[in-house]
Amino acid sequence: MQIQATLLRPGMVINHNGVLHSVMQAHHHTPGNLRGMMQVKLRNLKSGNSTEVRFRSEDRVEKISLDQQQLEYLYADGDLYYFMNTENYEQFPLTKDVLGDNVYYLLPNTLFEVTFHEGTPVGVVPPTSLVMTVTATDPTIKGATVTASKKPATLETGLVVQVPQFVDVGDRIKIDTRENNYLDRA
Repeated sequence: MQIQATLLRPGMVINHNGVLHSVMQAHHHTPGNLRGMMQVKLRNLKSGNSTEVRFRSEDRVEKISLDQQQLEYLYADGDLYYFMNTENYEQFPLTKDVLGDNVYYLLPNTLFEVTFHEGTPVGVVPPTSLVMTVTATDPTIKGATVTASKKPATLETGLVVQVPQFVDVGDRIKIDTRENNYLDRA
C-alpha cells in the first residue's frame, strides 16, 4: 500500500530500496521558503542497522503490513531452531540469521513474539524477563555486599551477564532480556 511520506509515523514498517525498515523517528521539516520534507530514522529489520533518510513531501512510500504470532520454542536441530504455533500446532524452523542474539534466550517451552511478512519470519522478540540457571561463575567472596561489586556469570544457554557476588553455580536467576541485566534470584 502506497502512502505519502508525510504520513510516516514511528512503529510503521516500510519497504525502502527493496528492504524492510521500521520507522524509528519521523519529523516533518519545512525550512524557511523551501519545500517541506520528512526526516526519517529507519532501522533495517534484517541487519538491525539504522540510517537516516530524507523524503520530499510529495514522495510516496510502500507501507508494509505484518502479522505477529506467539510461538513456543521447542528444540534445536543443527542450524535450525524449531518454534510451534500453540493454536494450530504448525511448526516453523528459524535460522540464527533471523534470531540474532535471541539464541541466548532459547529455553524449551518459552513463548516468543514472532513477526511475519508474507509468511516469512522477519523478527523475533523474547519475553522481557527469563529465569535461567547459572552454570559457571567465580567463587563467592566472603563478606561481599549486594552493591559492592559484580562478577561475570555464564548461564545455561551460554549468555554471560554481570551478577552480584553472592550468586553461585546452580542458582536460578531472573534476567532482563532487553539489556541482559541481572534482576533477582528466582
